[in-house]
Amino acid sequence: MRPTPRTYEYVTQAVDRGEVVRRVTASGKLRALNTIKVGAEVSGQITRVLVDFNSPVTKGQVLAEIDPTRLRARVQQSRAQVALAQASLAQAEASISRAHSDAGTQERDYRRRASLAKSGFISTAGLDTSANALAASRAGARTAAAQAASARAQIAQAQAELSSAELDLSRSTIVAPASGVVINKLVEPGTTVAASFQTPNLFEIAADTTRMQVEASVDEADIGQVRGGQPVRFTVDAYPGETFAATVRQIRKSATELQNVVSYLVILDVDNKDGKLLPGMTANVEIITGERPNVVRVPATALRFRPRATDRPGERDLPTTTPVVYIATTDEFRPQRRIVTLGLQGEDYVEIVNGIAPGDKLIIRSRSTIKKKAFEDVDDASDNASGS
Repeated sequence: MRPTPRTYEYVTQAVDRGEVVRRVTASGKLRALNTIKVGAEVSGQITRVLVDFNSPVTKGQVLAEIDPTRLRARVQQSRAQVALAQASLAQAEASISRAHSDAGTQERDYRRRASLAKSGFISTAGLDTSANALAASRAGARTAAAQAASARAQIAQAQAELSSAELDLSRSTIVAPASGVVINKLVEPGTTVAASFQTPNLFEIAADTTRMQVEASVDEADIGQVRGGQPVRFTVDAYPGETFAATVRQIRKSATELQNVVSYLVILDVDNKDGKLLPGMTANVEIITGERPNVVRVPATALRFRPRATDRPGERDLPTTTPVVYIATTDEFRPQRRIVTLGLQGEDYVEIVNGIAPGDKLIIRSRSTIKKKAFEDVDDASDNASGS
């Protein structure tokens, strides 16, 4: 009796030593480390724009100008109000001097009349008339003092309005708050900006493009492996085949949910001294969450592989959580099961702490031999035909 030929074979690979890396993959965007949005705090028409995209700027440099005609008129009006209030104060102070002089005269007159009234030379009615005149002069002095206080308050109010008008006039000149590079320009000469409810943005300045950051979205299933300071490798579509280095700086605790998928924002520090990376580029990120050099390792597929049931008769079932691999023996179709102890688990390779040794032939998968046999038959037929 001849056994039925098998239509499959097992593929083996020798256990070796090497590096095992555990990675978390994500995608994100490159951003400038400090992006400043420059806006307008006053309304008006843009008359001049002095910078363009990618223009380097220094702190205090003029970027644009808003038509200052209306603002200058307001400053002149405020100055006139200050001058008017100062004139009112001078008038009130003159009234005070006049009222004090008049009150002094009335007081002296009253004293003379009172002295004469004791001697009977002036009637009581005449003395009362003098007393009323003295009281009226004193009331006039108090009124003049109140007018002077009001004039001083008007001066303070007018000066405050003048300061506000001068500040708005100075804000018609848009200057750079910090040194950097203009990465976005949102206005052109002739554009009208309105700063009534919110400050309109005119420019965006990247303060320092030699250092950048990647804002990567990491799935909630992987975020537990990410720690600050871990090394990161990433690529961008602009430079295929080139890998850039980064470091995990921060893990944002605020979750983002999109279509029932929860993710967390991870901030990565990037050195960009050569200036190749630009804001807005898409980064394909690999965060290295674990690394073991020169360890016994096996392909991750070997832990998931199971030979056919006919090739492992009498084998007792183990819990699905027990890690096992299969070693090739002298009989190709009678592999040996080994229980192993796992170490670091990467996507491609898994560290083996105990259970197998370097050099063992590990079964990693099976493959069909039907197509291979068909090709061999065709080759044999071709050889026979050529020989005949």
